[in-house]
Amino acid sequence: MKRFTSLAALTAIMLTSAACGDDRDSSSASASTGTQASNTVTGDTVAGDAPQAIISLSPTHTEILFAIGAGDQVIAVDDQSNYPAEALEKPHDLSGFEPNVEAIAALQPDLVVIGDDFKGLAAQLEPLGIATWVSPAPTSFDEAYSQIEQLGAATGRIGDAAELVAQMQADIEAAIAAAPVLAEPATFYHELDNTLFSVTSNTFIGHVYEQFNLVNIADGVAEGNDYPQLSAEYVVSSNPDLIFLADAKYSGESPETVAARAGWDAIAAVQHGGVIIIDDDIASRWGPRLVDFVEAVSAAMATVPAA
Repeated sequence: MKRFTSLAALTAIMLTSAACGDDRDSSSASASTGTQASNTVTGDTVAGDAPQAIISLSPTHTEILFAIGAGDQVIAVDDQSNYPAEALEKPHDLSGFEPNVEAIAALQPDLVVIGDDFKGLAAQLEPLGIATWVSPAPTSFDEAYSQIEQLGAATGRIGDAAELVAQMQADIEAAIAAAPVLAEPATFYHELDNTLFSVTSNTFIGHVYEQFNLVNIADGVAEGNDYPQLSAEYVVSSNPDLIFLADAKYSGESPETVAARAGWDAIAAVQHGGVIIIDDDIASRWGPRLVDFVEAVSAAMATVPAA
């Protein structure tokens, strides 16, 4: 059975089956409160000593914690936290999707970092005196930067977080500036998996593409659903200039398999080499490797023929 490591792909399934809400209405870069004897976390402030026993149940925030120098403060991570390599050296058998309160409490953390708190974990940990920091998926770069800064404050790494944000901003600005300017906006299709789930421009992923004035063929397909499942006929008729495969390492999809789909060989992206593999972890996380995602989109722009 395929393991979902893509937050966006998982969210698409959850939206379809349980109407749990989308990135747009769950993303406010907000934080839940929790208390511990020497540490109170409320939003982006910490009273008392910086936490020294952190559990991260969010792959994005695991990456951020290590990038801001808080890796030594991390004692365990969830089973989806596969980057950086140092994170895999930590106990990583906790589930971020089905969190086990008893297993978490047994590790005696002084801070638990949570992404989208679908299961109400923060409320379950509060009576145990375990502090939590909760921030769901952002919808903009500014919200992503804010989360990094807030997590820096929550872990005593304010300066390191500020440096990371500044470097990311500079690198992203450079990548956007390096992209060719097209006479007409190019269209694109972002494939979450080979069942043709996609994303709209209302999501954080969609926001990345907006930086390049790309037109999303998934917009408006399913009113109120920012993770619509498209039909093959719709994708072919939309004739996107670019196709981004964000699940290739798990599904085995490639430019060759896409070209072999019925009718897809006529799509502009297939004909001019515009089928691009994007690491699905990079495309579904908004930590330091957001730069890699933006640089990949920038490079892909060069495959679109000049008008």
